[in-house]
Amino acid sequence: MAEFPITLLLVDDHFVVRSGLAASLELEDDLRVAGEVDRGELALAAFDQFKPQVVLMDLQLPGISGIETTAQLIAGHPNAQVLMFSTFARDEEVQAAMRAGALGYLQKSSSREDLLKAIRTVAKGEKWLPADLEARLKERTAEPEITPREREILTLVTQGNANKEIAATLGIGEDTVKQHVSRILVKLKVNDRAQATAEAIRRGLVRV
Repeated sequence: MAEFPITLLLVDDHFVVRSGLAASLELEDDLRVAGEVDRGELALAAFDQFKPQVVLMDLQLPGISGIETTAQLIAGHPNAQVLMFSTFARDEEVQAAMRAGALGYLQKSSSREDLLKAIRTVAKGEKWLPADLEARLKERTAEPEITPREREILTLVTQGNANKEIAATLGIGEDTVKQHVSRILVKLKVNDRAQATAEAIRRGLVRV
């Protein structure tokens, strides 16, 4: 056993996932699972109890999400080191996690080698993202941002609403909706509403 193992707090609502992770991580001499919880609300108290060096945080949790939990944790403990662990890697969710204070983001489908590398990197207070995900985020920072109103309209577009229906729902003119939709297509770099729907889902701009 290493003299100073990296202590971990596992936050995931699936018992089998937590158990499998704990068993796998405990095989490493420099890692020790200090605690496990299945909800974001419990993670805050567990952090105070176990004082882990790294929190492995599931994105989708019952109650408050992993992103919300991370934001609350960082607000109370600015030096907390969180590695987000998710089934998905939608651009919008990754950005939200990093804005909340996470140091890293990893998909659950990643290799064990990448998981260990990510944990050890985050434990040093350094950021960690898979190369392809980091490249995508850098590309997105140069793109015009979707405004809150455009996001509302985009959500209605993905639900199959026509411009007239969107206008009635939001209480705005149909011409205004058309202008918003045109700007959305340009920002998403797509040609039609079907492509906009697919791109919005890929980026995590809308929930399905």
